[in-house]
Amino acid sequence: MEQNVERKTLFNTIECLLFVAGDPVPHVELSRVLDLPVKELRALLATMEAQYCSEGRGIQLLVTEETAQLVSNRDFIDAVEQLLQPEKTRSVSQSMLETLAVVAYRQPVTRADIEAVRGVRCEYAVSQLQKLGLIAVVGRKDAVGKPTLFGTTDRFLRHFGLHSLEELPEFSRFSELSALAGAEELPV
Repeated sequence: MEQNVERKTLFNTIECLLFVAGDPVPHVELSRVLDLPVKELRALLATMEAQYCSEGRGIQLLVTEETAQLVSNRDFIDAVEQLLQPEKTRSVSQSMLETLAVVAYRQPVTRADIEAVRGVRCEYAVSQLQKLGLIAVVGRKDAVGKPTLFGTTDRFLRHFGLHSLEELPEFSRFSELSALAGAEELPV
């Protein structure tokens, strides 16, 4: 019984910390504050996330490989939009979305690699995705000129509601569906 009380207290403490923080909180910070090993914290977060999900609550726990955050349940997005009536935000252009897909599936990737896949220059799309925090510099390629390598960020995962990159649709299946759709549009 005492273990259940302690676990409930930990759940409530984590919930309080995440609520107050608002932004994603790194696992290492939660681990430090709660004086728990990171492995034990991740197990607690996984249990909490499953509990939130199974209860269908308005608030959900989104756990990525590095952070945890309380987020609104996407099932209630229409009600939230009606309440807040947000101004229209600038949407991500088609070229930015294509660039983001190349980075997500092929990371770490250089700008030249992205341009080779897309067949067009991508400086603007890369800079805008960096400003939005969806991609970031993750290193330098060991090649002539040491070109910058880009990868997706934790914000990318949160934006698309992903826990990790493994949840991205399987590229080969996606490209087959795309090829089939393109074939149907061609005149016979």
